[in-house]
Amino acid sequence: MKRILVIEDGAEYSDTFGRFLADRYVFTRAGSGPEALAALRSASFDAVFLDMRFDRIPPSQLLGDADQLADERFDGDVVAARRHLEDQQGLFVLAALREAGCWLPVLISHDFGGEGRRLERLVAVQGPLDAMPDVLRPQDVVERLERLLAGARVGSDPQPR
Repeated sequence: MKRILVIEDGAEYSDTFGRFLADRYVFTRAGSGPEALAALRSASFDAVFLDMRFDRIPPSQLLGDADQLADERFDGDVVAARRHLEDQQGLFVLAALREAGCWLPVLISHDFGGEGRRLERLVAVQGPLDAMPDVLRPQDVVERLERLLAGARVGSDPQPR
């Protein structure tokens, strides 16, 4: 069975997937970017399911530097920078995975419907990956994961497809 690392700050996805997709995949949950990196060092996985928003973990577990981000993009507003880190944490986690040499296929839970160019850029730089809206059926997850698994180059490949 394929092993999927689910990175989320709650347990909604891993619980739902465990109920409806346990006959197809083995799911392991990581609650933050640092937990995901540790899980990847200790076990092997075939793909990653990544939530985008992480607003239920302590700020100390968020990847990214809120103070630096506040100075660079938010006129010194650390609260706005932290909110941005929470809202976009999935992308910070994705970047950390890639920097660590993990080029597993990633399915991001985020609706890029109005941001097609942003998703294209992410695929070009951080692929292999795909995205789907937060409201998803188990069969949608299976279809997206299977497509990613069939076409993805897995391993420490510095040149994403």
